[in-house]
Amino acid sequence: MCKKRLSVLAATALVTGVSLVPSIAPAAQVATDPGDYSPLPAGFDLGILYIQHTTHQDFYSSGKEISDLAGIKELKTDIGLLRWVHYIEAGGYVLDPQIIIPFGKVSLETTGGTTSSSGVGDPIVGGTIWVYNNAETKRAFGLTALASLPLGDYDGAKGPVNLGENRWKMITQAGYVTPLSETISLDLIAEYTFFGENDDFGGARKEQQDQYGIQAHLSRGFGPATKATLSYYHDFGGETNLNGVDQDDELNNSSWNATVSHFVEPDLQVMVEYGRSLEVENGFFEEDRLNLRFVKVF
Repeated sequence: MCKKRLSVLAATALVTGVSLVPSIAPAAQVATDPGDYSPLPAGFDLGILYIQHTTHQDFYSSGKEISDLAGIKELKTDIGLLRWVHYIEAGGYVLDPQIIIPFGKVSLETTGGTTSSSGVGDPIVGGTIWVYNNAETKRAFGLTALASLPLGDYDGAKGPVNLGENRWKMITQAGYVTPLSETISLDLIAEYTFFGENDDFGGARKEQQDQYGIQAHLSRGFGPATKATLSYYHDFGGETNLNGVDQDDELNNSSWNATVSHFVEPDLQVMVEYGRSLEVENGFFEEDRLNLRFVKVF
């Protein structure tokens, strides 16, 4: 494959991948929400529906905006996620085995036309074990392992514009939660992701170096049912290689989200979230992100 063709693929390579909460643009592979690392007691179940919309127009390479050079006009994503979480206790530790099913549509408009895909993404299975969990102080520390299985809808001819990724991923996290006062709490999460190989990425072989990042949520409670949160995400690494050619597209990207969650019923929580990129070294700048989340407690 010629180098020009490889560079065109590289300009959109970071479109690929559904994360939780997903952005098809580069981001944390599993973008946590505030409270994700505060465990429930064994025996509880959560049924969760995420609905997310994002828009991106500017594409960056080495910190410079090159949308016109790359022929990119706009990336839109409309993604849903179904997630089931079950809390159990084993050996004195709380665990939450879970499964996540992404679905939706991604559309990339370029000067050459519009490419879109819809369907079901790669399922994610795994869970968290809380190695420290103090119910009195409300401090907790958990370790997470999630495997993304290459079972989603994928068309190799569309390269990055797919719901599935045609490769395995192993996503690991460590999360710590602590109160700072009676109404304010802090969540700190570190993430590290390993990637398998995609042998049909627009006719090329795609490999990717490990990606890592940090996430932080600063929350304030307004009574027992309502919470407002400001979140920060920063992602590093993840340089891609197409047919043996390094693409110099490693991440050094940051973003923020503002979140309000409220229990409309004792067993039903609604969350609304808005966010956008802060800085982008490589990949799409996210102009707007709107997330809705509905959590049913069983």
